[in-house]
Amino acid sequence: MTNADSTPRYPIERISTGTPARGVTDAISSMMNKTGIPGMSVAAVDGDRVLFAAGYGHADLAANTPATSTTGYLWFSMTKMVTATAAVRLSDEGRLDLDAPVGEYVGYLRAPGKVQPSVRQLLTHTSGLGNPLPVRWAHRADSEPPDPEALLRRLMGHPRAYRYPAGGIARYSNVGYLAAGQIIAAAAGIPFEDYVRHSVLHPLGMDTTGFGQAGEDPTATGYVKAPRVMDPFLRRLLPPGVAGDRYGTHLSLNPFRVDGPAYGGLIGDVLDAAKFLRMHLRDGELDGQRVLTPESARGMRLLEYPGKPFRHGTGWFRRPTESAEPWVEHLGTGVGFWNVMRLYPGRKRGVVIMSNSTAAYDFEPLMELVAGASWT
Repeated sequence: MTNADSTPRYPIERISTGTPARGVTDAISSMMNKTGIPGMSVAAVDGDRVLFAAGYGHADLAANTPATSTTGYLWFSMTKMVTATAAVRLSDEGRLDLDAPVGEYVGYLRAPGKVQPSVRQLLTHTSGLGNPLPVRWAHRADSEPPDPEALLRRLMGHPRAYRYPAGGIARYSNVGYLAAGQIIAAAAGIPFEDYVRHSVLHPLGMDTTGFGQAGEDPTATGYVKAPRVMDPFLRRLLPPGVAGDRYGTHLSLNPFRVDGPAYGGLIGDVLDAAKFLRMHLRDGELDGQRVLTPESARGMRLLEYPGKPFRHGTGWFRRPTESAEPWVEHLGTGVGFWNVMRLYPGRKRGVVIMSNSTAAYDFEPLMELVAGASWT
């Protein structure tokens, strides 16, 4: 049950496709209840099909709207995987040189000194760019979006935009992917969002994912679980108008969008994310549509760039682990939403989890269950 003083304790399962493997529902319920997650959607795939997809809990607590497999969530940094895929596709088309200095495409991205970062180094987080906290890089959904190039120019105008030498250890940078978006636009000759739609989303049939409201189902409401005494602080911290009404233990967020499309702007559901995972499991092809060459798709998974806390490939990364299995993943986290997509190339399995929770949760037990399950 849900009321003004509580959150769902036993998520209601709404399966749209397939049947969860033994233990999956209990693992999801435990994961949600331990962290107080209002709603969650999950999909598991192999190269050929969606094995199962379902929603749990609520997309909106006040309206008692259930979370389903077609609920839209803000992808946040899972968007970076799509941005990286678009850049590599441009390279496959011969229109973008990943090893060229960034300044050859966008002049104001030139670094001080002789050593210049490459486009590839933006995608692998080895360009040396800093990573200022992006909490206020957002706007209400009903307001005019800011120009992402203006945001990037402002950030690059900082005297220490490049905080580290190019080519060093990988340091995660949202600014790097803002820059990659502008380079993709320059190389493609069309706006970044248009190239992503034409080159990645549409070929894969990801018709309910985009840089605004794409599907028919409403986007999940984002929530921050925090004591009521924190409300004034959160309202000052977040961009104007984003903090909404309190609902029990959660402060709701009014619909908002990320200012930088290339680093975190996508919105969509787990079924579309499942198509994206299947394409990468199939080394760049899905349903007869080739997005990447097999060599390029496999190359993106090579984790050749050590860093803290992740070891990076081109888009994909992973935390240090004792597992010898070469899985790769990308997170998408921030105020109101917490997501993860993971690829197990050796097992031909992929999993995506999206939630309307600000807090991190322990998804490893679920990943192990899904990756190791026998599916009929």
